Amino acid sequence: MSKLIAILNVIAWAGFWAFGYIALTSDDLTEGQLVIAAILAFAGLVTGIMAYMKLVRTSEASGYAKGSKQLDAATRNRAQEEWGK
Repeated sequence: MSKLIAILNVIAWAGFWAFGYIALTSDDLTEGQLVIAAILAFAGLVTGIMAYMKLVRTSEASGYAKGSKQLDAATRNRAQEEWGK
């Protein structure tokens, strides 16, 4: 499943860069074509970010990548209480 998400990630980012480039640099597009290119670029951006975050969570859960160094809720709350002291 993670390979499928990785492929989706690559395709989404490729779409973002391709349609974003078209939307920003093309001079002879109609307004409708420009809007469609911008929407497709935005869809590629959102899909790429979501797929990347899913890949990161999957790799941390499987042990392939190191987990983030986030504090648990109790430690974080205790540190915030001591912040102003």
